[in-house]
Amino acid sequence: MATYAIGDVQGCHPELVRLLDKIRFDPSVDKLWFCGDLVNRGGQSLQTLRLIHSLREQSIVTLGNHDLSLLAIGQRRPEAQSKVNPELREVLFADDAPVLLEWLRSQKLLHHDEQLNWTMVHAGLAPMWTLRQAQRSAQEIERELGGPRHPRLLKNLFGNRPAAWNSRLQGVERMRASINTLTRMRYCDIQGRIDFESKGVPGTQKPGMYPWFEVPGMRRRETRIVCGHWSALGRFAGIGIFAIDTGCVWGGQLTALRLDTEEPQYITVNAEPYRKKMPGGD
Repeated sequence: MATYAIGDVQGCHPELVRLLDKIRFDPSVDKLWFCGDLVNRGGQSLQTLRLIHSLREQSIVTLGNHDLSLLAIGQRRPEAQSKVNPELREVLFADDAPVLLEWLRSQKLLHHDEQLNWTMVHAGLAPMWTLRQAQRSAQEIERELGGPRHPRLLKNLFGNRPAAWNSRLQGVERMRASINTLTRMRYCDIQGRIDFESKGVPGTQKPGMYPWFEVPGMRRRETRIVCGHWSALGRFAGIGIFAIDTGCVWGGQLTALRLDTEEPQYITVNAEPYRKKMPGGD
């Protein structure tokens, strides 16, 4: 039995198929963890969702910002949905869209496996969060997304304020701050205020901002963390953090990280030749 975490797929269906072949994925015994951003920009989001949905009994997914955006668009009227890009329209107007979107809405914001001592999140954790606090924040959102009030959350999902999570926040603002931390953060200051503009490699950020995993005085967490979201950072391993968004959609690679071995093992496939090599985005 093997457990693999897979970086941001973003609708890169051919590469995902090749990666599953390369790791010799056996659905009878193996497990897949997906770090989020299953959809958008790769051209085959519908096929990607259908494939991962078909493997749902063997898979754990943490939602990324693109996944949440798709869920929010799914709450709009059809005339508004028809104005989004063709790749997402294909998902929204597919016959099985209700099944796929309901399944996507039931996925996690954070996953922790005590036996493996690995934690998966799309973007990062607030510097003041312990693992337990991060789990509580993620579970608050998961309950809301899975409950009858999810349209309210998805309608108020977007926005850069508040820029930092704190325990005094309530309601939608509290959840938006948690979502921004878990799915959008790259750089933040020592109070956890997120810089939503900086996306480049460490060293290019504004003064006073740090990669989320290098903030001075941040809480120690006795777990290894696997994450995606930051294609400009690429493959990174250090201080218990393993970043595996290697920019497949931008012409890079799609990466799997085997988690159940003594030393994590990387397996990659190159992007399809037609994908343009560009700087990474959200």
